[in-house]
Amino acid sequence: QVQLVESGGGLVQAGGSLRLSCAASGRTVSSLMMAWFRQAPGKEREFVAAISRSGGSTYYADSVKGRFTISRDNAKNTVYLQMNSLIPEDTAPYYCAARGGFYSPQYLNYDYWGQGTQVTVSS
Repeated sequence: QVQLVESGGGLVQAGGSLRLSCAASGRTVSSLMMAWFRQAPGKEREFVAAISRSGGSTYYADSVKGRFTISRDNAKNTVYLQMNSLIPEDTAPYYCAARGGFYSPQYLNYDYWGQGTQVTVSS
């Protein structure tokens, strides 16, 4: 089993930045593909970014490319999402997810989920 705990969400003005963290326990992060998703009210859960086990490959949704950066510190069993130039459309709870397989942008392919951390961007 893997437990994921997100932190770092909050309220920020448009143009601001936030850094989300996802701390894993129960299994080393280095054996897992890690990703971030978000789900605005009334919408389906949306892929944001993913990172390979070694951190050598990263993947981004077009809507966040150039503004968000995913990274990982396997020694700390933690994954990060640096979010810059935030816009109101980024408002949503953000979820950390993990899977033992290869990269996938489909949330149904992820086995482990955190409880989410709320990000609110005011205009």
